[in-house]
Amino acid sequence: MDVAEVLGDALVAALHQRDRVTFAVPGGTSPGPVFAALSQVSLPWDRVDVILTDERWVPETSERSNTALLRRTLLTGPAAAATLIPLRAETETPEASLDALTSRVIKALPVDVMLIGMGADMHTASLFPGADRLADALAPDAPPLMAMRALGAPEPRITLTAPVLHEAMDIHLLIMGAEKKAAVERAATLPPAEAPVAILLDRATIHYAE
Repeated sequence: MDVAEVLGDALVAALHQRDRVTFAVPGGTSPGPVFAALSQVSLPWDRVDVILTDERWVPETSERSNTALLRRTLLTGPAAAATLIPLRAETETPEASLDALTSRVIKALPVDVMLIGMGADMHTASLFPGADRLADALAPDAPPLMAMRALGAPEPRITLTAPVLHEAMDIHLLIMGAEKKAAVERAATLPPAEAPVAILLDRATIHYAE
């Protein structure tokens, strides 16, 4: 069974249990084929809230906007009926919109189904090794949403934090290529401060793709 089928089945199972469900998804281009297939799955998308696990603080007109990419790849066809919970607003910094965005996010928690990725540096969402507030975002009492800046990120980010990610009910980690496969295996031996993806490895189903 491919990843899109797995996620579709997981969403259907969650919808049998609850009136509305929250589906958290990563940005970037890697999940594009999964989203293209999943967007055509027939399920009651009007009962699904979709939220990015993180977003770059750029306008939606930017080629680096995860929100814009999501609209083109997942939120099409039947899946266009889903409700997107924004992680972006028209303010200069993420901090200026953090309270308003957080209030929307809180209403959608806990996450029912989550697809998430990992970088070769073992970051997940925008929890980068060496990020300015990584320790705060990894803490058990972290707020649901935080602004984050890191040397590996060209612009400020906004990200779901470790408690939200770890407490998702059904977690699927998508790993692309041999380099990332080796990285996730290494992450299992490291603390989250060095390999933030390690916070998910005890609960995630890992899907490997070339």
